[in-house]
Amino acid sequence: MPEQDSPPNNWHRSELLSLLSTCGALAGLCMTVVALMNTFNKQHASVTIVDNIFGICAAIFLLCTYLIFWALRTRKENRAITLTKWLEGLFLFALTSMIIATFLMIYTLW
Repeated sequence: MPEQDSPPNNWHRSELLSLLSTCGALAGLCMTVVALMNTFNKQHASVTIVDNIFGICAAIFLLCTYLIFWALRTRKENRAITLTKWLEGLFLFALTSMIIATFLMIYTLW
């Protein structure tokens, strides 16, 4: 089946645009938490673990923003659909990791 040369449909585009703003906001939030974690005592292992998890989440959210731009700019519908599936998986993985790191931060540091 040859790839079609058409831009993504409006529903697909609006989904990607809403995910773009969410990924940007969550990447900024993760970087803020990493900066705040540097004020805690680094002797606790949980501080460095939480710090690393939030850093990885920020990197994944930033990767998602680049992939979203790629998916929005592509003219191949099959490629856009494949990128969207990868994006959703990466986003859910980063969001779940962020929630786990938040629970670790709340129950071990405070």
